[in-house]
Amino acid sequence: MDTSTTIRKMMADGTIEVPSFQRAYSWDTPIKNQERVTHTDVFLDDLEKHCMSGVRSPYYFGHFLFEEHGSIFRVIDGQQRLTTIVIFLSALFTKLKQARALSESEEMCYEDMVRRRSVFHFSTVDYDNQLFIDYVIEQTKNNKNGLKTVSAQRIVRAFDFFVEQLSAKPEDYLTRMLSVVSNAVCTTHLVRDESEAIQMFIFHNNRGKKPSHLEIIKAQFMYIVHLHGNEDKNTLAREIKNRFETIYRSISSIENCIDEDDVLLYTLRVHFNSLWEGNALGRISKRLSEAEPLTFVKDFTHSLSETFEYLTEFFIRDEQAYFAIHSLIRLGGLAIALPFIIKAYKFGLEIDDIAKLSAAFESLVLRHRLIGTRADMATRINDVFKTFTKQNRAISPITERIQWLKTQTEWWAAHWNNISLESSLQGYIEPSVAKYLLWKYENSLEREGKDGYEPTRYNRIKEPELEHIAPETEPKERPHGYCEYDEEFRQQYLECLGNYLLLSKSHNCAEGNAPFSEKRKTYIHTEQQREIRELVPDTGVWSKKIIAFRKDKIIKFIMANF
Repeated sequence: MDTSTTIRKMMADGTIEVPSFQRAYSWDTPIKNQERVTHTDVFLDDLEKHCMSGVRSPYYFGHFLFEEHGSIFRVIDGQQRLTTIVIFLSALFTKLKQARALSESEEMCYEDMVRRRSVFHFSTVDYDNQLFIDYVIEQTKNNKNGLKTVSAQRIVRAFDFFVEQLSAKPEDYLTRMLSVVSNAVCTTHLVRDESEAIQMFIFHNNRGKKPSHLEIIKAQFMYIVHLHGNEDKNTLAREIKNRFETIYRSISSIENCIDEDDVLLYTLRVHFNSLWEGNALGRISKRLSEAEPLTFVKDFTHSLSETFEYLTEFFIRDEQAYFAIHSLIRLGGLAIALPFIIKAYKFGLEIDDIAKLSAAFESLVLRHRLIGTRADMATRINDVFKTFTKQNRAISPITERIQWLKTQTEWWAAHWNNISLESSLQGYIEPSVAKYLLWKYENSLEREGKDGYEPTRYNRIKEPELEHIAPETEPKERPHGYCEYDEEFRQQYLECLGNYLLLSKSHNCAEGNAPFSEKRKTYIHTEQQREIRELVPDTGVWSKKIIAFRKDKIIKFIMANF
């Protein structure tokens, strides 16, 4: 592989693989009706601008870093660009083949860059690679079923995006774009010394997704192993790689649930047993400069791998099995809770105890989000976190502290008490929290008088939205069935729990600013909707009195359960 080469020559020189201890495909693709600029549309836009500019110089695809193993090149830096190039080329060749038979030179180009007989020039991480072959290269899979990882979903979206963008293009556009990509220049660096490769990764920048803190930490750890590992270097490096393969497999399953750098931070808090840990890069860099860095690297990488495994259990398997865990996850704002949850898994607690811990934190997190205090919760709970150990793993001190915080009136701990909670529920509530509260209220209504009731999970509501029963803008049609939109109504009744209702998106869109009598006819699908029909007769008015009554009833439910 030449130092300065073209994309075609680089791809033809051997087989390029993304090792499984590297990140899977992480580039985003535009979603319909979304204006946000993403990696793949920037990729395509750059190519088009170069293609249409008429410049004689070739397009430059940047620098690629490989670890050489005979005719196999394991990509260390540049895998996101390479994956996107192959996805784009496959889409491009697909459209050309649909337009006409490939010329001899185009066939050779395909064989050099995509596939020559049974040899694929590029392979992504092993857990996504079969999908990559089936959907992108061979196109034997034409549905989106069974996409088990977020990275697989990204691969499919990128391929579909390029196919759609190329569909309306004339044949000469396709041939010019093929020429631009295949003749695009790039630089490469091959290493056999992994220490050199890691140093280059740490300091190398390119146009793409910036490395996460986790990726930087991984590179630092590998460098420490090569610097201090001596005769155990290869064994230690293999162990770190295996740990990160497990980590990236977990990330591919839960990255829609939690940010990987947050997991790094929570692992740090558990590892050093303090909720005060806040700067992962700084703390770890400092520790690596101290005595016995190899011991720390091994221990922390092990902790990190375990944490990702625990959170995969929490967000996927146990979330499906336990409603208390599902509720906490749906609420969000988990930063204070997850270090405790991670410890619970680490110490081997029964899942029933983890569910009880989740329910306790649900109450505290909800209060924190509703009340909006700037008081630092970590200060009030760090001591019980520190004493929550494998030798002292009872959850009762934690749940008792949370209950204590909910009842205290002295200034230091009074920020989350019942008085503050009830006060926070009187007026406007942030929409995501209001939807959450109405979902929980709906479950309470459904449960009344029923034995063996199975709670309705949040994801069973199709695109839930917050409806204002009395619309924010007063309907022009009169009589509209709502009380007078006077100043008192606008300030005290329009934005409150009594006037909020949880509806599916389709139902909410159909309602708009309709008169109350028209809305009331459609309120037949949930217990809350039927409750509203009972509160107001056919020809009745959605009044201040009824709104206040419903608000008080919902608040009474919240105060009794949270």
